[in-house]
Amino acid sequence: MPFPLTLWLVHPDPATCETLLARFDGLPGVSAQACRFENLPPHDCFVTAANSFGMMTAGIDAAVIAFHGEALMQRVQTRILDQYLGEQPIGTAMVVETETPGYPYVVHAPTMRVPGSIEGTDKVYAATFAALVAIYRHNVASETKIETVAFPAMGCGFGGVSFSEAGRQMAAAYRNYLEPPHRFDWDMVARRQKQICYDGSRQVVRG
Repeated sequence: MPFPLTLWLVHPDPATCETLLARFDGLPGVSAQACRFENLPPHDCFVTAANSFGMMTAGIDAAVIAFHGEALMQRVQTRILDQYLGEQPIGTAMVVETETPGYPYVVHAPTMRVPGSIEGTDKVYAATFAALVAIYRHNVASETKIETVAFPAMGCGFGGVSFSEAGRQMAAAYRNYLEPPHRFDWDMVARRQKQICYDGSRQVVRG
């Protein structure tokens, strides 16, 4: 079973926070932090909506590196070189120590290979679910648990995804983290695919 988590949805605009939070309606332990990354209270883990090469030089990734230091980007890139042969696939994520007291971990979870539009894709879902699985695997293996996880609006910068759609896909990933299947059949697969690709009756993700 998954470990219980406290999720923070982070954006400096309160109205955007409400848009994201509305998509998590009914899911436990979710709240919003209407502030910039560098003003976040202490937390166990921040999820970076990254690229496949660990180039953390723009957007919120740049704020993460400014806060934790250039050595964090070097550790991320070294892990990508060593563990992913130089390109971390979308749908994978890794927990990386920050060495910053009070803010011990980041999760590097690419939403895109290189900066560009991911509108109309399921990449926000894939990155969010990968981040949650990486946190789950960390918590299984480590005595130092990750309990408070901060997420930005995944894919809404260079990716061009609307805040509402990003929130929908992120919420779908969190719901599937909390409610993993206990067996496989095609009905279950079809339900999950519809959950990811449809906003109500409207298909918003192709393929």
